[in-house]
Amino acid sequence: MQRQELLYHRDKRFHFVLTEAALRYRRCSLEVLVAQLDRLMSLSALPNVKFGVISEETEYIIGPWHGFWLRDRQRVTIETYSAELNLTQPQEIELYSKVFDALATVATYGRAARSILSRVLDDLSPEAPETGS
Repeated sequence: MQRQELLYHRDKRFHFVLTEAALRYRRCSLEVLVAQLDRLMSLSALPNVKFGVISEETEYIIGPWHGFWLRDRQRVTIETYSAELNLTQPQEIELYSKVFDALATVATYGRAARSILSRVLDDLSPEAPETGS
């Protein structure tokens, strides 16, 4: 939650790109997944957040082989099962910058991205337990 507070700092800018498959990936309970998707829907509308989704129908220019965080184009962070890698070599940063730019180019943004989020939520809703009113 503390890391999420940064998203509300207007002097900071964020650009996220996720695949629709990642949005559907069940790494947690359905209730938690739905809550996370709702949260992404809200965060995607922040003025300092650029939120892109690569739909399942998109033809990739380059494959999203693993997740990574490009931090101010000065460091790349990759989490593995056993370690967190922090890459700082200029050639590595340049490579990951190019990969990010290629993925960002095929992503959709704004209402189109939120439409994909809504579709995923709608697909999950028949499975979600009913909440009492």
